[in-house]
Amino acid sequence: MRIAFFGTPEFAVPTLQALARTDHTLAVFTQPDRPVGRKAILTPPPVKAAALELGLPVYQFEKIRSAEGCAAIRAFGPDLYAVVAFGQLFSEENLSIPPLGAINVHGSLLPLYRGASPMQQSVIDGQAVVGVSTMQLVKRMDAGDVLMTAETPLGENETYGELSVRLAELGASLFLKTLDALERGDLTPQPQDEAKATYCRMLTRDSGKIDLAASRQVIHNLIRGTNPWPGAYALLGEEKLKLWRTVLSDAEAPSGLPVGGLFGDARKGLFLHCADGALEITELQAPGGRKLDGKAFLRGKNIVGSVLS
Repeated sequence: MRIAFFGTPEFAVPTLQALARTDHTLAVFTQPDRPVGRKAILTPPPVKAAALELGLPVYQFEKIRSAEGCAAIRAFGPDLYAVVAFGQLFSEENLSIPPLGAINVHGSLLPLYRGASPMQQSVIDGQAVVGVSTMQLVKRMDAGDVLMTAETPLGENETYGELSVRLAELGASLFLKTLDALERGDLTPQPQDEAKATYCRMLTRDSGKIDLAASRQVIHNLIRGTNPWPGAYALLGEEKLKLWRTVLSDAEAPSGLPVGGLFGDARKGLFLHCADGALEITELQAPGGRKLDGKAFLRGKNIVGSVLS
């Protein structure tokens, strides 16, 4: 089978690598190289780097809907699309090309969390069980029939970054399982229940702002769900203090310390007083500084007694 693979970030790489181990003929379509970092070094997307290592042909388009994009796909002549976090919308013409359609790997248990940030939002919302779905790609975002799903429990302290690595591997395995079923004529697409559909937007830098009046579980989930990007933060004076990791704690705040206050010491650790208890801050970062655990941070800068806002 000739398969056109569409993907861009690291999340898509395991599925590409899994497909490359099969006997199918592949061509890879991804987004253009982008400037990265303070020096704006032009950097290929992870899928391109992986494809070149695998010796696969790579095509990059700013808009796959363009005439040039459609022409390149037609020239390859795919039987099927494999789509994993490509980051662009397909046109009707794009979707009409492969006779077997398009299979998309999505990082949620559809119809939950359609949209741009399904894994992050699953963590932010504190879901106990998460997973991946394969679905038929249609023009309307994440609304196609579900082909297969795979579930996994979410760890109580697991971050979005850690979950993304696990779901990328789970998605690769599920895609191969779906592809095998397709080849056997064994797939049974299931329409999504629109009444149960939920949506999530793309996160922005401001998505990590902590509401210090919220419960400690809500704050903990936000910190996990925005790690590694955009990072959760609160203001210490006029500076952003990034909180990267926390755990629920039985520590009791000193009498009179307001919600948002910091307590502890370099021996016991650093704690945040929340409306319904405490969180231990196990990793944090001051502007321009390195990520440090709470104890190490206090040895360099004693912020005990300060109140975040």
